[in-house]
Amino acid sequence: MSGVSRPIVAIVGRPNTGKSTLFNRLIGRRRALVDRQPGLTRDRLYGVAEWRGRELSVVDTAGLDLGRGDASRSAIEVQTRVAMEEAQAIVFLLDARAGVTALDRDIADLLRRSRRPVVVAANKVDEPGRSYLEHEVVELGFADPVVISGQHGIGMDELLDRVLAVLPTPQEGGLDAAPAARLAIMGRPNVGKSSLLNRILGDERAVVSETPGTTRDPVDTELSFDGRPVVLVDTAGVRRRRAARDRLEHYSLLRGIRVMERSDAVLLVLEAPEAVLHQDQQLASYALEAGKGLVLVVNKIDLIEPARRRSNQWQRLLAAEFPFARHAPAVLVSAATGQGVERILPTALEVVERRQTRVPTHELNRVLREAFYQKPPPSYKGKRLTLKFATQAASEIPTFVLFVNDVALLHFGYRRYLENRLREQFGFAGSPIRLVLRSDREKAPAS
Repeated sequence: MSGVSRPIVAIVGRPNTGKSTLFNRLIGRRRALVDRQPGLTRDRLYGVAEWRGRELSVVDTAGLDLGRGDASRSAIEVQTRVAMEEAQAIVFLLDARAGVTALDRDIADLLRRSRRPVVVAANKVDEPGRSYLEHEVVELGFADPVVISGQHGIGMDELLDRVLAVLPTPQEGGLDAAPAARLAIMGRPNVGKSSLLNRILGDERAVVSETPGTTRDPVDTELSFDGRPVVLVDTAGVRRRRAARDRLEHYSLLRGIRVMERSDAVLLVLEAPEAVLHQDQQLASYALEAGKGLVLVVNKIDLIEPARRRSNQWQRLLAAEFPFARHAPAVLVSAATGQGVERILPTALEVVERRQTRVPTHELNRVLREAFYQKPPPSYKGKRLTLKFATQAASEIPTFVLFVNDVALLHFGYRRYLENRLREQFGFAGSPIRLVLRSDREKAPAS
């Protein structure tokens, strides 16, 4: 695996200088949590900005508070340092209203030692035409700051021009232009999502803690697997509704669901030592209802007896717990030991690939006609469903349009039977199938 080729630009600064607001402005959508409470961004957040025809991976980092010795702040400092090491350029964000503080000076010293190009931005300006912090910034050893307001979009053009000017020249080649497969890692708090992400990547990219709910922000990680671009999204733990009373956790839950809706497939992480809970089933159901692929990842198998680690046993158990998702593949893993982790990406990418399967029209009609012949639909008030013609619709979700005599005659059980027959013949493991009925009075395509 290797990182994608677009340059990385990290936004660094002390808490509450407006880093997340600037991040959201640069990538063009509200993605980072923004609140007056400092220190909200615990993990690195990745997004893509485009300027003058060039794409940039922008990283929103947690506010640095050097000198505080608690474990949480130490983990945040490690995350920010990693982002700085990955970056080809750094935006050092200052608060124009507060001026340069002692903590800013400590961070400036850290940035100078990083040997990365630094563009200083003075944020939260009231009057764009005024000069802000020029002398202080020069004393820190950097060029004049760019005067901006992340909240109001002031100075973005100049800031991006300055960033482009310090970046290396774009390299030819790189990854294929094929769209990246987006995989959302979801599950209840403390099931090991961040540990799993770190094990897949082989580094400590997400903050890992024994405290449930450490990951508040969805964390995008771009990589290449067997030559294919992939985006892994580590989302906040989804709690029972009554437990998500903190408004920041509530925002994280909603944003996690939105991440799911923008993904191709969901890696639903379960705990081997724990029973499947109702919220696990809800998440799986929501993923399929949203038309997403689904992979069940059973984590922490190192914590159960060897006799309970058999794959066939878990397939039966999960089929009983997720009867609506019997087609979803399951992977047994241990993020702690690495066992089985190498199977996650191949399994998930196969699910994504199966979603894109196009069934030849003649094959589709042959299979469905055989299904109708071998098990005729139940009659209702003396009438029975008959198939005239079927075709696959152009959709990212496998969707099949059936032209029939009466759309009201399709029973739920018979719909499930037809879906199962299509899976048997054409695959679609881990992906929902949608059957759309049309009356034969609507014009069907010529066969």
